[in-house]
Amino acid sequence: MPFKRSRLVRRQLDDSSSDDDDYVISSATQILHSLSNVKRSHGGSVFGHRIINRDRQGGHNRMYQDYLAVNPTYSPEIFRRRYRMSRQLFLRIMNAVEAHDDYFVQKRDAANVLGLSCFQKVTAAFRMLTYGVPADATDEYVRIGESTVLESLRRFVTAVVDIFEDEYLRYPNEADTTKLLARGEQRGFPGMLGSIDCMHWAWKSCPYEKQGQYKGHKDKPTIILEAVASQDLWIWHAFFGMPGSHNDINVLHRSPLFSNLAEGTSPQVNYTINGHEYDMGYYLADGIYPSWATLVQSITLPMGNKRKYFAKAQEAARKDVERAFGVLQSRFAIVRGPTRIWDKETIGMIMRACVIMHNMIVEDEGFLDPNERFDYGGRNVEPARGKATRTLDEFIDAHRRIRDKETHVQLKEDLIEHLWNHYPDLY
Repeated sequence: MPFKRSRLVRRQLDDSSSDDDDYVISSATQILHSLSNVKRSHGGSVFGHRIINRDRQGGHNRMYQDYLAVNPTYSPEIFRRRYRMSRQLFLRIMNAVEAHDDYFVQKRDAANVLGLSCFQKVTAAFRMLTYGVPADATDEYVRIGESTVLESLRRFVTAVVDIFEDEYLRYPNEADTTKLLARGEQRGFPGMLGSIDCMHWAWKSCPYEKQGQYKGHKDKPTIILEAVASQDLWIWHAFFGMPGSHNDINVLHRSPLFSNLAEGTSPQVNYTINGHEYDMGYYLADGIYPSWATLVQSITLPMGNKRKYFAKAQEAARKDVERAFGVLQSRFAIVRGPTRIWDKETIGMIMRACVIMHNMIVEDEGFLDPNERFDYGGRNVEPARGKATRTLDEFIDAHRRIRDKETHVQLKEDLIEHLWNHYPDLY
């Protein structure tokens, strides 16, 4: 046992009076360090603990008949309501996770008893994600213990991120940028790539010594998600993990949102508004964000019909990210209520996995038109490929151009005129 070995090492340290004290101390320290880092594996039955016969195989058979059989008990509509996605998409995710992580493969134990199925483990994880219930609340139907549910949840969200992140949480490529630009111009905002905002996720189990760091204006520990969403509710950017004591500006300064643009690896954008040429896309934001060339805010107290119309149009289009937050929280109740998870790493994996599956649902349910093609971004917008690498001076100059206030002011004035002259009846 590790604890007996550690006591033996300490006894040797106390009794040792040889000339090799330094060597003994060094060796004992290494042994104790290795013992403290050993992750205790799940053992078998513990003497004195009550054994619960959960009938795992019977539970799997009932679940399979309820949802996955040829003639299931519950209709596809009920499956969609309870799993937040179609059965086809659920099976795609479950099969990919089973192939990725051997933990989800059904096995037999030392007594040759068949263990939990992949369907049971994934369903338990989904119940926590979609309903936000505690781990032991799934036992009665899924027939799975609390510790196994938590382990299944951690492994499931990790597998989802590992498998699907590159595709469903990608930075917009040239084809994506072209579509975003065309949709932006159709709404009267040439060069728009989406809208940006932050969401706070309450952390109920935040350690006491960290609560001051994670408490902000909400007066309770929270973790911040910065996101960029488009009109179809696809989330193109998700930066999660900043303490709740920060505001949107602090998060933006630490966010990698404009990293690719500064490094010259993102598809650049060339467009013309009101006779002025621009080569960087922008995001619609609320009033707290800084006056950068890549951010366009509304007008707090608009004077005149043109500015009032622009404020109305900007605030209407900026609600895309608010709608995306609302749909994300409706689909995955775990991110709507306070999280009970202790470690921040698992919390981050849960948030990323929920965003990824949200985008998968957006694609699966037809919000994205597969036949939608744009040869150009619109009448006066077209994407261009940026340079692969940049020197230090070019990198600094790119950051300066991103934060240029004069360009921001000129862009906003041009958008005001553009909306008033070309889209007077759109909003």
